[in-house]
Amino acid sequence: MIHVSIASLAGGYTVANTAFFRYVLRLSEAGLPMKPADARALDVLTAIPHAFDDDDMISGDGWRVVPPTSLEDWAVLEATPQRLRAALQTARRILWQNAAPAGISAGEVVGVDAEIDNVLGVLQRAEAAGCSVNVSYVS
Repeated sequence: MIHVSIASLAGGYTVANTAFFRYVLRLSEAGLPMKPADARALDVLTAIPHAFDDDDMISGDGWRVVPPTSLEDWAVLEATPQRLRAALQTARRILWQNAAPAGISAGEVVGVDAEIDNVLGVLQRAEAAGCSVNVSYVS
């Protein structure tokens, strides 16, 4: 089981759906044909760290990975809600256009779509509050 945690000062949500991880966070690894702009939009999703990774800080347009600062801390992706929303909307569009080549079932598409809606709600609240969002996953 994989849990993807999305949190901000305005609230949070945990996705406990393996298909969300496989077909959204790792969509760029599926080998689907993508426009360069779509690949750039998805780079924030592939940068989401495992909670217990000790990787160095990396960053991109509207996001950065913050390594743990102590033994009681964990690595997180810090992003603007707008940047994460654009990535999720891109992933949703690509997934719907390429469901068969991606190998996702109809039930998984529906479940993933519902999870994206839940995460978009968290992002909307974070944007309204003017705060960034932290994302990590644990398996």
